[in-house]
Amino acid sequence: MTPSAYPIDTLRAELPTLDWITEPHRVENLSRDFAWYSPVLERTLAGKHGDIAVRPRSEDEIRAVVGACARLAIPITLRGTGTGNYGQCTPLHGGLILDMSSYNAFLWAKPGVGRAQAGIRLAAFDDAARPLGWELRWLPSTFRSATLGGLFGGGFGGAGSLRYGPLAAPGNILAVRAMTVEPEPQIIELRGPEALVMHHVYGTNGIVLELEVGLAPAHDWLEGVATFDNFDAALRFGADLGRAPGLVTKEVSFMATPITDYFTKLGLPQGRHAVVFLAAEFCEETIAQMLAERGGTLSYRATAAEVAASRRTLLEYVWNHTTLHAFKVEKNLTYIQSAYNPSCYLEQVRTLAQRFAGEVQMHVEFLRTKEGEYSCSGLEIICTRDETRLAEIMQAYRDSGVIINNPHTCYVEEGKQNLKLNPQVLAMKQRFDPQGLLNPGKLKSWAPAQPLAQEPAHA
Repeated sequence: MTPSAYPIDTLRAELPTLDWITEPHRVENLSRDFAWYSPVLERTLAGKHGDIAVRPRSEDEIRAVVGACARLAIPITLRGTGTGNYGQCTPLHGGLILDMSSYNAFLWAKPGVGRAQAGIRLAAFDDAARPLGWELRWLPSTFRSATLGGLFGGGFGGAGSLRYGPLAAPGNILAVRAMTVEPEPQIIELRGPEALVMHHVYGTNGIVLELEVGLAPAHDWLEGVATFDNFDAALRFGADLGRAPGLVTKEVSFMATPITDYFTKLGLPQGRHAVVFLAAEFCEETIAQMLAERGGTLSYRATAAEVAASRRTLLEYVWNHTTLHAFKVEKNLTYIQSAYNPSCYLEQVRTLAQRFAGEVQMHVEFLRTKEGEYSCSGLEIICTRDETRLAEIMQAYRDSGVIINNPHTCYVEEGKQNLKLNPQVLAMKQRFDPQGLLNPGKLKSWAPAQPLAQEPAHA
């Protein structure tokens, strides 16, 4: 690691009691997430890392290091536990990695609402809320290690989006307590729609300290995998199960063959299409009736007690953990992220599955959109890491009326914002980060008043 262009030694000298991480290999590890899922990001982010990392334990420590960085013009890249896929925590211009994972207290829960510090792990939040009869409305497949602030800054939703929509749906994120990046940092509470302006912009327009979120009634969840010989029968069963108004379901995912063949520890029959689901245990009889009517087989079943005893949960086989299990078996894969049209999602899934048979392994998650419409979102596995072919497939999806939330870019505008940046995002950045020090380069629309110091030539 070559000497930094930033006054890192001065920063450490001003705050000697903080938990600094200086060893090059540890700093490099803290500068990475699961961007290697993408051949594009693996190439474009190679060699990028911070110069130093710090793990604050209190608001006062965060305030002290942020104020010092503002005075010294040192870039700051926020990090939770690094479970993202887009290089959100990889600095493009070096500087400080602000690891929030030790700022992790559960604060409180009351009927339908809970609050915690940004670094809390989602599993720890659920463990604290469940004795009170509540749980988080959505859990990504990385829930054991992912943080609340990380999910807010770079995530979408997860299991639970079937009933409550993604994080961006009204009522899911109620408030954010955030810090400005100034020599004397300010603390500002944002509520309602204003809080969502900081959502999914990779920590580029404010430092989130606490989140107040909507909670769901806690249930004992039955976990199951239904398998089918017929693609369309499985797809229809998944759609009907997730949409059934009289059932309490948390997760319904459709996976075409051969995806569940990658799940080697579950003992599932090979070469079958599958629907993975979590439903309240009292719904089991009705689900069995639906499955029998559609010619499927319940090939895996675990009660909530069995899941707790084994610590094996199907939550770690859905959403992007599906892709991870595939990678363990076949290395020459990648994935895309898609959003289907609520008016014709089943037709779109069938058409694209037929068109790209052998190239695209169809995996869709049934959900409600942030507007409340029932549809599905795809995390399709792509059977090549050739960047040209990957771009062609994504364009074909767009031409078919399917939205691509591009997971092969680290820039906010090119990913979920789909080149149409909400102007409120830039206004919020001006308010909270006037020097442009937060994760610089990821928000391409931002034109800082003064350029950053020359990017260090990292070894």
